[in-house]
Amino acid sequence: MAEDKYTRIANAIYAHVGGPQNIEKLIHCMTRVRMTIRDYSLVDMDGLKAIDGVMGVVQEDTLQVIVGPGTVDKVADVMVKQVGVGLGEPFPDPSTFTSDATATKSEHQRDKEMVEAKAKEVHAAQKAKIKQTPVRKVLSAISSIFIPLIPVFVGAGLISGIASILSNMMLAGDISKSWTDFITVLKVINSGLFSYLVIYVGINSATVFGATAGLGGVIGAVTLLTGVTPQAPIHNIFNGQALSAGQGGIIGVIFAVWVLAIVEKWLHKVIPDSIDIIITPTIALLVVGVFTIFLVMPIAGVISNSLVGAIEWILNVGGAISGFVLGLLFLPMVMFGLHQILTPIHIEMINKLGMTPLLPILAMAGAGQVGAALALWIRCRNNKQLSNMIKGALPVGVLGVGEPLIYGVTLPLGRPFITACIGGLGNIGATAIGPSGVALIPLIANGHWLGYVIGLLAAYAGGFVATYFFGIPSSAKIAKDKEGHVIEA
Repeated sequence: MAEDKYTRIANAIYAHVGGPQNIEKLIHCMTRVRMTIRDYSLVDMDGLKAIDGVMGVVQEDTLQVIVGPGTVDKVADVMVKQVGVGLGEPFPDPSTFTSDATATKSEHQRDKEMVEAKAKEVHAAQKAKIKQTPVRKVLSAISSIFIPLIPVFVGAGLISGIASILSNMMLAGDISKSWTDFITVLKVINSGLFSYLVIYVGINSATVFGATAGLGGVIGAVTLLTGVTPQAPIHNIFNGQALSAGQGGIIGVIFAVWVLAIVEKWLHKVIPDSIDIIITPTIALLVVGVFTIFLVMPIAGVISNSLVGAIEWILNVGGAISGFVLGLLFLPMVMFGLHQILTPIHIEMINKLGMTPLLPILAMAGAGQVGAALALWIRCRNNKQLSNMIKGALPVGVLGVGEPLIYGVTLPLGRPFITACIGGLGNIGATAIGPSGVALIPLIANGHWLGYVIGLLAAYAGGFVATYFFGIPSSAKIAKDKEGHVIEA
């Protein structure tokens, strides 16, 4: 029986990354299969890019193969099931992967290959150490913490948007008050994420940093100050003011759990095995819990407030120009797979301001890609391969998922990617994070959705005009069939 599309892509990826034995761990985000590679010398980058269904490849701390929304989770699921592990779980040791060809080799040949493989592994590890700067490690860790939460942000955000629309309709008299209970239920579902987000972030942070996941969740919960009342507050040791629940936000939680991982690992080394299960978690929670309340929360609170205030200041002072600059910088971040590091900033802005004005601005950058793709579609109609790629990528691009357009259309052509970097919008915010593009409309705060739509249309138009007149490379106009072969005039 012929293999399905997802199995075909999964097998092709394995074939060009050196097989499952060359992978340490595999996860995915909305559009990318992300693999931690053991030895990059075994990876065929050109072969990966040539796979039918692969829109692009990014090599960062992980090898990221872009296959698009809806496809990525199915391909990743096939890949981990073939190996017998779960998403994010370590792959088996390379020695467990054998083949008939390997079995027939002489013992001397197998030993030689083992030595060579070990040498390559050490060499790759040394290269990784050189490339993996402290800043890159931080960015990689933040990205890994939030990638598993992306589907939750999308779902909860859209549910919040529906609740806002129904609430406005009820206030306007368009629907009866009998909808009140249903609207309340929608808000409760959304608050299930944002009210306890510090716990989820604590758990994921512990997993990334190597601490016990449950302990990380408890450290996150500590910042909620459950049980503390206004009559008996905990005071900030620096200024004597009462600490507020959630002060320091997820930035503080991530740092506190990083400290937890250091403390817990040290305790495991010094505590006797017979009492380790009792003493280690007790001391770790006590020490890091006190440290979090009295030091992390006050300091991280100042940092998060300053960060939100700085972005607000940039937007207020710079207006459309600052929006353009932020949008221009966002697309290269998407290109390198670093855009997830903005998630904690969005969340802090929602916590402090009730909305994130940054998200609609960055959505304009993706809208510029849509406009550029439309211009390419019109100017390059004879290039059937390019036209088919645009037709497949446009629908999700309109909904705010830009990787298919970036990697499949504008970036390979060069100039269209640059001319697509058009957009800027000020004083409009989103009440939740998740989607962008048209899908962000229900989440625009304070009824300013019309301003967002106007900005979106302007970004479409800007990307279209800039690309139509200045961004069409002559190579894209050459008539090609669906397989990419040049059609003789």
